[in-house]
Amino acid sequence: MLILIAGIVIFLGAHSFTTLRGARERLIARLGAGPYRGLHSLVSLVGFGLIVWGFGQYRAAGLIPVWSPPGWTRHLTLPLMWLAFISLAASGPAPGVIRGLLRHPMLVAVKIWALAHLLVNGDAGGMVLFASFLAWAVFDRISVKRRGDAGAPRQSKLGLGDAIAVGGGTLAYVAMLVGHRWIIGVSVLGG
Repeated sequence: MLILIAGIVIFLGAHSFTTLRGARERLIARLGAGPYRGLHSLVSLVGFGLIVWGFGQYRAAGLIPVWSPPGWTRHLTLPLMWLAFISLAASGPAPGVIRGLLRHPMLVAVKIWALAHLLVNGDAGGMVLFASFLAWAVFDRISVKRRGDAGAPRQSKLGLGDAIAVGGGTLAYVAMLVGHRWIIGVSVLGG
């Protein structure tokens, strides 16, 4: 589980660094915007790779049970994940009512995704992974609010962004429902 934890620290550390605006601006001034983005992407990719590898190793070694989630949590997780995919799709550049209501739709998507997975994963590795992402998303949302970043502007009329959010989010959700077994190794549809 150490590789998983190292990956989480590196990945979320890189994303948390962006909240330290002064340090971030100094690094951009020193490296340049392009190299900074490249370095941030590289560090994030390394962290993500370690998360995937570490979680795979953890699962192969045997899950460490902490608690047994009740069966009803699965029925709550499925619609929550649909909302997470819609929120993620709403984070695109097209304006819409959904994007405006959520203000920071990608952070909302991460929070919903992490919470939904905490509801159905009672093993230590799953809890560490999803609780870390949930805590980071809450921290980042607080940081954004303190910086005065109001997020996406509110919209009064449904638009292209809403169609993309609902349509694209739903398509991605269905694809993940079907592909979860092959991508993640766990079937969410039973069987």
